[in-house]
Amino acid sequence: MIHPSAIIHADANIDSDVDVGAYSIIGSDVSIGSGTRIDSHVVINGPANIGTDNRFFQFCSIGDDPQDKKYKGESESVLKIGSGNTFREYVSINRGTADGGGETVIGNENWIMAYVHIAHDCIIGNQTIFANNATLAGHVVIDDFAILGGFTGVHQFCHVGSYSFSAIASVIVKDVPPYVLVSGNTAKPSGLNREGLKRHGFNSDTINQLRKAYKTVYRDGLALKDALDVLKELSKDSKEVELMYSFIASSQRGIVR
Repeated sequence: MIHPSAIIHADANIDSDVDVGAYSIIGSDVSIGSGTRIDSHVVINGPANIGTDNRFFQFCSIGDDPQDKKYKGESESVLKIGSGNTFREYVSINRGTADGGGETVIGNENWIMAYVHIAHDCIIGNQTIFANNATLAGHVVIDDFAILGGFTGVHQFCHVGSYSFSAIASVIVKDVPPYVLVSGNTAKPSGLNREGLKRHGFNSDTINQLRKAYKTVYRDGLALKDALDVLKELSKDSKEVELMYSFIASSQRGIVR
């Protein structure tokens, strides 16, 4: 299960059925759960806690020091990865920093394609998709079921909501509310992510409610404060609209608009 050329630190805690490919290196303070497959030439450094049934393709760099000049080797720096994730070739993921809470966290069943970079202190939910060369700066939050198109760049401290979608080569510098499709440099709203909602089983009534919410925020010419007042009323009849309302109302960076 472990190739003879792989180098495993003595204190790494690796389940007995983990596959480790040729010339891969697993450093100290790394824990890896059952069913995980690590291809050749992968480097995993700790502290890192990795769950079950993950797949790391060749040349990934996982759990290395944060690319942050303020980082001086503090012990409050860890990477946490859930289960069922796929990390394609050349993915790089950095640990957290003390100033950012100390953790970079990736949830479950995410599909992370080639050359993606996830910087320090990012929080990734579940069942997201990052297309090739998507890049996150530090302290970014990506919620469940979000999709980042190829070459999307996300500025530090941005929050990307659930079921949102960024077109290819989008540059996101403000928060993206749930269900919204964005595109461009810098990213602007391009409509409701209706196709994504259909694929995830949202019924027509719910999609129509979200269309009204989107129109309120982006089409009716309202100041954001007034749009939020309308959304608050609409949210009384829709938990999906309530999610959009809560996201926008709590945004610290401001939303794409």
